[in-house]
Amino acid sequence: MASPRGVWRKVLEITRLLNLAAEMPAYRRLIDELKQPGGSASISILDAAKPYIIAAVYKELGLPVLLITAQPENSRRLQEQITAWANIPAVLFPEPVTLPYQRTVSDDSMMMERIQALSLLANSELNKEPPLVVASAPAIMQKVADFNHFTSAWHRVRLGADIEPLSLIRRWQGMGYKLESVVEVPGNISRRGGIVDIYPPTSELPARLEFFGNTIDSIRLFDPVSQRSLKAVSQVDIGPAGEMLAMSSGDRAELEKVIKNIDCGDCNDLTKEQYRQELDMLLEGQLPANAEFYTQLLNNGSILDYLPSQSLVILDEMVSIQEAVESLDAEANELLDYKLERGDLPSNLPQPYFTWNELESRLNKQRRLSLSSWLAGSGSGVGQRLSFKQAINYAGRLPGFIEKTKQLLNQKKKVIIVSHQASRLAELLAEKDVIAEPATEVGEAPLPGSLTLVQGMLNQGWIMNDNIHLFSDDEIFGFIKQGRLVKKRPAARIESLVDITTGDYVVHIEHGIARFGGVTTMSSTGVEREYLLLQYAAGDRLYVPVDQIDRVSRYIGAGDRLPTLNRLGTQEWAKSKQKARESAEGVARELLALYAARQVVDGFAFSADTVWQQELEASFPYVETPDQIVVQEQVKADMMKSRPMDRLVCGDVGYGKTEVAIRAAFKTVMDYKQVAFLVPTTVLAQQHLFTFRQRLGAFPVRVEMLSRFRSAAEQQQTIDGLASGNVDICIGTHRLLQKDVLFKDLGLLIIDEEQRFGVSHKEHFKKMRRQVDVLTLSATPIPRTLNMSLVGVRDMSVMETPPAERLPIKTYVTQYDDRLVREAILRELERNGQVFFVHNRVRSIAYTTDKLRALVPETKIAIAHG
Repeated sequence: MASPRGVWRKVLEITRLLNLAAEMPAYRRLIDELKQPGGSASISILDAAKPYIIAAVYKELGLPVLLITAQPENSRRLQEQITAWANIPAVLFPEPVTLPYQRTVSDDSMMMERIQALSLLANSELNKEPPLVVASAPAIMQKVADFNHFTSAWHRVRLGADIEPLSLIRRWQGMGYKLESVVEVPGNISRRGGIVDIYPPTSELPARLEFFGNTIDSIRLFDPVSQRSLKAVSQVDIGPAGEMLAMSSGDRAELEKVIKNIDCGDCNDLTKEQYRQELDMLLEGQLPANAEFYTQLLNNGSILDYLPSQSLVILDEMVSIQEAVESLDAEANELLDYKLERGDLPSNLPQPYFTWNELESRLNKQRRLSLSSWLAGSGSGVGQRLSFKQAINYAGRLPGFIEKTKQLLNQKKKVIIVSHQASRLAELLAEKDVIAEPATEVGEAPLPGSLTLVQGMLNQGWIMNDNIHLFSDDEIFGFIKQGRLVKKRPAARIESLVDITTGDYVVHIEHGIARFGGVTTMSSTGVEREYLLLQYAAGDRLYVPVDQIDRVSRYIGAGDRLPTLNRLGTQEWAKSKQKARESAEGVARELLALYAARQVVDGFAFSADTVWQQELEASFPYVETPDQIVVQEQVKADMMKSRPMDRLVCGDVGYGKTEVAIRAAFKTVMDYKQVAFLVPTTVLAQQHLFTFRQRLGAFPVRVEMLSRFRSAAEQQQTIDGLASGNVDICIGTHRLLQKDVLFKDLGLLIIDEEQRFGVSHKEHFKKMRRQVDVLTLSATPIPRTLNMSLVGVRDMSVMETPPAERLPIKTYVTQYDDRLVREAILRELERNGQVFFVHNRVRSIAYTTDKLRALVPETKIAIAHG
């Protein structure tokens, strides 16, 4: 049999594959319909092919696109897939985190994403590429700022402009910016004397304006983490940072009319007072703390108003979108009736969202494309049908997949593989006589009988026109990486004194512990200067000039006990420093002996990564965060040195520490050495055992556990396996440290949460650190361990990037309310989440459960305690 046409190892532009859609006559007719002024079309299409067709239509028409889905999870899924195909970032317009009429604290990150999407559409003519925005039904329902009001707020600040700093800050506050002590996240502003910082939501970096009098003397972009200037610019564009903007005099007159129609006669006393104060603030041009609750009083705009005249709206499952809007409308009305009955809301409050009838009338004015799904062979769906079929799923049966690929190539079919393991697949195919040959032009479209490999990630593959077969990791290996557009959130670090607020405990390097009393201005020899007020015991006070703030730091102590204030003019602080110095010297001598020994003892230098190591890492079912990749490389670099590794990996729960440990353990086993993984609890040992076996199941690696979950016979069998070398990785509690546990050739010790082990265990760790590589994982390292890492005695890696879709924790303290509990539970279940209801008494937990079942009968409830 002749060898099939060659493999294209690399297609630089995945967008080239979008041209293949033109081979379908139905697609050409679709494009012709949409090019007509006000044109609209409907198509039936396989779900897996929707991102491909949306990207193809977007690229061919070159118009701004708003894609609307029924549910938020569909929006996020399509957003990432369209981004992969179109090779530009699709922007998400997120839905509100609460129901209409709920009064809760706003989510700043969600608000910034919404502002960024609106700004992108409002300024679409300034972008290199037309915007592509994805939104769900709940997102487009909520009213937003009127388009004209939103765009008129935009302004440009130029170098050399004359403007009074305070008036500029007031203007920005009216645009939704929050005045903070330091600017770290979008939507923040700050002022320190003649320096004003601002972080526009549409800018990648914040800007620092330095004034000379009322003249802008310099504009510099700066790093929000380090607060250091990066480069000078001549101007900066400032847009809104909130969906509710300050009013003009005309707006105020309209607001007065709206407020007159709001009747709070049936409200309870607390509600009456609250509404009176907040509405008065609105009339005075100020935004109250719960300004978002009143958006309907001023905002009557829709995201559809932001679309340029030549745009395209794509509706993914029109019927489902309508059902989602009507369902949320019914739920909001139910909540409204309940709050009116309780007197928590005034009557005649304007509706904060659009109903389906209102949205439909706006949608009918747009050029639009409706997508509906069909099941292969069912013939269901509406509109013209695009010729797509589901790809065959081989679920890890590689020989069968390779044989089928050969058949397709011999039949002159076009085969495309989009895989996260493209290089490995190229090797496997080459071993089976699918020979790799270079393409005549890099990035050219696939030819009949050709096999194209693309490094990338898609959720599913498909067959188009019975001629083009596209396979993803899902069809080939039976799983896909859970890809997300990861955004690194700025870390709120203590970089300067601006993080200290009045009442905090501080330490002066010469005078000891005091309470910070704020900043005050004092006059000396006719010159006014600012001072930090430090309050000591017995009423003593110390005024520190602001240019000496480097001598003052925040107090950090162990435990929850408040510190004792020092006295000025005594030896109390000097004695405390001397005692601490002696203690530190003792620890230093101990560490010096240990780490001096580690420097002279030759450890084992592990080999470079094997092919199996690459396969293991490629099989990780999620996209690695940037921090994960950096930490993984740091650990590997340490392991390949002859000096024994001693690295602390610090990161929150769920940030990927275990995956780093798995890869380090596998690298150890590849050099025929053993791994000990120490954990503080038996439950954690069981969890790690399951994870390790699941990840390493495809390789000849034996993983065992030593804990009380194992019988004496099973433990002895594992101990014998460690001594003989038959057990490669052993996960266990302190049982691993007992004298009868001997390793044939231990190469790596992994310690999970070292601070939770006892003193005797830590002494054992110290001895082991002289001989083998040690990797310590911790979410909350003790101060001494952390300090040792920070001063360089131990190496430390920090993982700060949150995992995909990790949501920020929101805490609300309120009086118990059955209705509120029901709302919260239903809201979580709507997004397919789970709820933990914590009760503080075992004796009454069954009663509480029965009460919950009556309150939320549509849920399944289980009890767990102990």
